[in-house]
Amino acid sequence: MSTLPSPAAAPAAPHPDQAAPDKLTPLLERWRKVPGGLLPLLHEVQAAFGYVPSSTVPRIARALGLSRAEVHGVISFYHDFRSQPPAQHRLRVCQAESCQAMGSQALTTALEQRLGCKLDQPRADGTWALESVYCLGLCAASPALMLDGQLHARVGLEQAQALIQHTEEQRA
Repeated sequence: MSTLPSPAAAPAAPHPDQAAPDKLTPLLERWRKVPGGLLPLLHEVQAAFGYVPSSTVPRIARALGLSRAEVHGVISFYHDFRSQPPAQHRLRVCQAESCQAMGSQALTTALEQRLGCKLDQPRADGTWALESVYCLGLCAASPALMLDGQLHARVGLEQAQALIQHTEEQRA
């Protein structure tokens, strides 16, 4: 079992954009010659950094023989790719028709007030992101939400607030 250095002794971690060349090079090498390698490469970049740093886009484009606009277009098209560091906790509320019919819009409004952030905009302190999603596959058990990758069905306001409180208590 290894021990971690004390916080005072630990060097400051470089900003992901500055560390990008070190982590990025092996990923670029793995996908450089693979036809259609952009999507799997972007997934690996996001797994390595938590998001796709803007400083990686020119290197990705160069390695794959694409324009920066093509790479950026793919990042911005697919909702699962992030161009900013993620919030600590992601609360995704289904906004599809079935969930709307069962009150997801009112639930979303209440959650915006509870979390102190608007839908699809992270909270200023980076602790929460309230995100819209269109279908979590739980239409028969609407409204549905996903908290940090965990699905929850037939969620009312009290249950949603309890989930948030439990998550915040776990963090404290």
